[in-house]
Parts: sequence; structure tokens; C-alpha cells
Amino acid sequence: MTLSDLPQPTTTHEIGKMVARNAGWNYLSFGLSKALNLVTISILAHLLTPELFGIVALATLAIDYLSILNDFGLGAALVHRRDYIEEASNVVFTYNFLIAVSLTCIVLVVSPYIAMLFHEPALTPILRWLGFSFTINSLGSVHKARLQRDMGFSKKLIPDMGSTLIKGGLSIGFAIMGFGAWSLVYGQLAGIIVATILLWVVVPWRPHLMVDRGLARQLFRYGLSVMTDRAFTIFGDSFDYLLIGLYYNNTSLGIYTLAYRLPDLLIINTLSVLAMVFFPAFSSIQTQQEVLRKSFLSSLRYVQLLITPLCLGILVAAEPIIRVIFGEQWLQSIPLMQILSLYALVLSIGFHVGDIYKAIGRPKLAIPVFVIRLTALYIGSRYSLLGIATAHLVATSIELVIRAIITTRVIKVTLLEMLKQLTAFIAGIVLLVFAIPALYLTHNATSIIQLIMVSISGAVGYLGAVWFLERDAVLRGLKLLRIAPKTTPKISEL
Repeated sequence: MTLSDLPQPTTTHEIGKMVARNAGWNYLSFGLSKALNLVTISILAHLLTPELFGIVALATLAIDYLSILNDFGLGAALVHRRDYIEEASNVVFTYNFLIAVSLTCIVLVVSPYIAMLFHEPALTPILRWLGFSFTINSLGSVHKARLQRDMGFSKKLIPDMGSTLIKGGLSIGFAIMGFGAWSLVYGQLAGIIVATILLWVVVPWRPHLMVDRGLARQLFRYGLSVMTDRAFTIFGDSFDYLLIGLYYNNTSLGIYTLAYRLPDLLIINTLSVLAMVFFPAFSSIQTQQEVLRKSFLSSLRYVQLLITPLCLGILVAAEPIIRVIFGEQWLQSIPLMQILSLYALVLSIGFHVGDIYKAIGRPKLAIPVFVIRLTALYIGSRYSLLGIATAHLVATSIELVIRAIITTRVIKVTLLEMLKQLTAFIAGIVLLVFAIPALYLTHNATSIIQLIMVSISGAVGYLGAVWFLERDAVLRGLKLLRIAPKTTPKISEL
């Protein structure tokens, strides 16, 4: 049975239950895998130098840019589609495989030229090996899309965890044996292979090669719009790495990569994980304007309640985090991490309006802000790594204004209605009031003690403020997740 076979939600309470339960499973999968990933990166940061991290970051950058063409948005088109799902799945699988094999061949050919561009000969073999990830990923891409479409996020935990365990374990093992940058490459490929195998295990659907020009035309028409939006997003988000790769050395890229890692891991990836739930949920109510509008406002409130303490926590505790988790050789990452945490906070505000935009078939939100992002990053790169991080923050602040204007027009909400959902910022101020004194009072203590005290102080301040300001919202969220106490009073609908 698929999502299209089930009764569709008609109220914000029903869509809230669907989103909350599946977001819970998706975030559990995400949380466990990213916790293991953080442990892996922490160990590797002590075993490998910033220069080696920089080399792999260059290879990943090239793969990311090529991944824009990975499936031409066909996976999103399958999630969005409401009819002929079996036929569409087979068509998407066929075209995805052909596209992926083509990309793998392209990587084999162009790798030496990319290595010449960055003046790094070691990139050639690394890129060629990573190029096979396109073909391997394509074998499980439809299975992943069907899981997302059918909101089967409890099953997603298995391939996610399996991939993370294998990737992390092998990367650490190879690093201990002295494989250097290759330890990250081999671990990455092994993780992709395991994830693909487990996707076939948890999703019983089996593909058949199928070419249907009419159906393919419909899928590509929607998918190309998604791909265009994604192309602008990926190019804009990775432009900082490109500039550092061209104008700085591998060590600088390694330092910046690690500084970005925690905000990306805890915040930006969280937004992406939630988007995997919001997109199919919003797609299921794409014709119900009022339900869509209220659901967006609810998502804005809950997302900020989750994201705000993560961003502000990294901002305040960046130094003890770097010293404890990554080691003394990464201290130059501290101010970069602080600015990037603020960038992630601004990015999170209204982030999921893009999922609504895609759900109603108009996925072009990234295009208007593309030039702003690239211009800001280029100007920032002329100064320093800190200038690049600051450029992210400035550009995203401008994008926030544009996103807010588009939101008011697309789903008919007012700016005042959106501002009312941001009470998490008030709680965030309380977090800072508690955490900053704890940071300074423990400056003579060991880094681990300082990190613990700052974390506890900030958590107490934030949770206390949230309980005072948003008690009903918290209880409502717990009830939707079915973990509220039995004595919880009846709460009004979302």
C-alpha cells in the first residue's frame, strides 16, 4: 500500500500527526547516524591532517557539482506524482541508471583536468573512484524515493545506520593503517554499497527496465524544474569550497571544511531531514490552500524551537567543542564555526517554504537569490576565510527577506503571522544569558568541564523559557509523537 492509497489528511491536526510521527522516525535515523558520524569525524580529525581533509573536500566538491545531473529531479517527481506509480517507478529507475552510468564515465574522463584546475595531482585517482558512487546510488534511488513518498521513515533507519557504521568503521580502520585521504574514500564507497543493498532489503519493490516516452516526458517536466532549483542551490552552497580550492591551499580548505562540519551536521542536515518529511506531506495537501497555510506556520514554529538552541549553542561553545571533539590542531576553525552557526540560524527561518513551493509544482525558489550568494562569497573570498563565512551570513540574511516576500504571496500568510511563530528566539536570548556567564566562569577549567557546564546552563535556560512561553506547543508536539503523559489535558488543534 502506498500513500496515494491511504485517506489524505484534511486538517492541520491530521497533517501534524503525519509529519510529527514520520519526522520522529526520520530524525531518529538522522540523529543516530549523525552521532556516529560525529564520532567518526572526531577520531579522524585526530588521525588526519587538515591538508588531507582538504584534498578529499576538493574531490567531494567536484562530485557534488556533477551530482546536480544525477537524476534530473526524477526522484522528486516520483514523490510528487499521484498516479501510475508502478510505471513511473520503473521509468525513473531506467533513466536514473542510464544517467548515472554516463556520469561515472564522464568522471573517469575529466578527473585529470579537474586535478589540473586545482593543482592537485592526487585528485585524479580519488575522483575516479568516487565517480562510481553515481552508478551505485542509482540502484537504490527509486527505493529511497518510494520510502519518502510512502512516508516509510521507520524503515529508513536500517540503511542509514548500516551505511554509517560501515563507512565510519572502515574509514577509521584505514586511517589507523595509514591510508591517509584514501581512508575517507574507501569508507564512503563502502557505505554507499551497504546503503543500496539494505534499501533493496527494506523496500520489497523490484524494478523492471521500462521506457515510456509520454510518462518520461511528464516526469522530466517536473524533475527538470527541481533539478534547476537544486543546481542553483548546490552551486551556491558549494561556491565557497570552490573559491577556497582555487585561491587558498588544501590546509585552509580542510580548516574551513571542519568549521562547517558541525553546523552542517547538526543544523543544515536537520533541515534537510525534515524536508524529506515535509515535501511528501505538503504534496498530499497541495490543493488545500488553507490547510497548507496553517501547516506551514506550524512547521515554522516547531522547526525554530528545535534549531535555535543548536545554533546558539554552537555559537557560545565553539571553543570547547573544537578542543574536546576535534583537537588542538583545529583551533583556527573556532571563529569560522561561530559565524557559520549564525548563518545556519538565519537559513532555517522559513526554510521549508521551498518544500511547499515544490509541492504545488513551482520549485524555483533558489533562482532569485543565486546571484546574491555568489557575489557575496566572491567578495568575501578576497579577504579571508572569515570573510567567506561572513558572506554566507550576509547573503542568507538578504535571502531571508526575499523568501519572506515570496511566502506571503505563495501561501497567503502575513509577515506578522510568521513573526508570531518565532518565540524560540526569545527563549534563545535566555539561553545566551545562562550560557555566556558559564563560559567565562569556567575559563580556567578543562575544556571538557567547560563544555559540560555551558551545555547544561544553556539547556536549563532554554528549556525553562520554552516551557514558560510554549507549553501548549510542546505538549501538542509530544502528543503528536504519542509520548505525552496520559494526564495531558486536551489541546486544541494545530
